[in-house]
Amino acid sequence: MGGRVARFVPGWWAVAVLMAGVLLIPAAPAAAHNSLTGSDPANGARLADPPTRIRLSFLARLDPGTTKITITGPDNVPASGGAPTISGSKVTVPFRAGAAGLYVVAYQVASSDGHPIKGEVRFTLTRGTPAAPPSATPTAAPSAVPGGPTAGQPTATPSGAPAPSSTVAVPGSPAADTDSDGGAPWWPWALGAALLLAALAGAIVLTRRRKV
Repeated sequence: MGGRVARFVPGWWAVAVLMAGVLLIPAAPAAAHNSLTGSDPANGARLADPPTRIRLSFLARLDPGTTKITITGPDNVPASGGAPTISGSKVTVPFRAGAAGLYVVAYQVASSDGHPIKGEVRFTLTRGTPAAPPSATPTAAPSAVPGGPTAGQPTATPSGAPAPSSTVAVPGSPAADTDSDGGAPWWPWALGAALLLAALAGAIVLTRRRKV
């Protein structure tokens, strides 16, 4: 009985080794593929203060020649602040924050068997960077009316025409009785001289009659 058991023991060991080999065969290609193990910010994070850099960690060492990282913000605006820096299995990219909203970090790395691995990390900024203050707009000066005087300038008088007077002449007033050269009227003086001569002549005639 004991000899029969001893003859079958090597057969069971052969079966166990064969089954272990079958189970380990699928694990070999899986180990050859690279994969993301972590990120900062984490996938799905919501941040009030924007980070200064994005960091991704992978299972295997990264190749700088085949590693590609892009960061886009709302409306697909690029948000990378510079080229990525690779150190072993980690890659760091400067981040340039923009408007509040969803940001997508897309990556592409190569595995040891040459197979490319692609993926995304998404996070949300709850508040964006403040916008630049608007520049001051100069106030336009009022345009002059064609043919009219400009505000603040005196009205030009045509050459040869008398300047308009601010005094309104009333008929019968001294201002209305001035002649064209600006002097006083001459006819009152002539009338007074004539009356004086007539009175003098009458006085001479009366004196002579009294003497006769």
